[in-house]
Amino acid sequence: MKRGKRYLEAAKNVDRSVLYDAADAIALVKKCAVAKFDETVEAHIRTGCDGRHADQQIRGAVVLPHGTGKVVRILVFAKGVKADEAQAVGADYVGAEELIPKIQNDGWLDFDVVVATPDMMGVVGRLGRVLGPKGLMPNPKAGTVTMDVTKAINDIKAGKIEYRLDKTNIIHVPVGKASFTEEQLADNFQTLMDAIIKARPSALKGTFIKSATLTSTMGPGVKLNVTKLMA
Repeated sequence: MKRGKRYLEAAKNVDRSVLYDAADAIALVKKCAVAKFDETVEAHIRTGCDGRHADQQIRGAVVLPHGTGKVVRILVFAKGVKADEAQAVGADYVGAEELIPKIQNDGWLDFDVVVATPDMMGVVGRLGRVLGPKGLMPNPKAGTVTMDVTKAINDIKAGKIEYRLDKTNIIHVPVGKASFTEEQLADNFQTLMDAIIKARPSALKGTFIKSATLTSTMGPGVKLNVTKLMA
């Protein structure tokens, strides 16, 4: 993969043989975020889990204290009072069955998170093939299948993110923007790590977190000292 001049210049700041403390890694990631837009800072955490086993799956959500820096568009599947409630607290889109063809046939996906009341999951289930691969399917563990739509929407707007294993047993999540202060990014990252460490599957034998990297959208990855993260 060919890298641009900006990336190569930024990469000179990172010693690939060093495992950095979180604070030093965050400072480096900020220094290396030299794109013309406000880059997202992401954490990539490689686990020792085997996601093919149900008892080693990891999926949950956590509210980052300083948010993600991103304006999140929320779609809520609800009816009646719950639909009114969702609109009242600022959901971007609210609907029911009528949204199925729009998403299925017209390819409408102008939203980042989907929330649904439990009684609507039969309807939402018909969209599994579209929403599932994009990680948009509502899930009780992530707090996006709930009767308390007010709390769900408020949490998402406050900076709630979902974390889950991908097919290679790595967790990829945003922890803020390059424009955040080092302290804000450190708070967000620590909150995320606390949640993931707590989510360790009891069935897992051996090392839980094998490696962790922080990076910005266009910048080089900075490897973290996992031993200190787990302390």
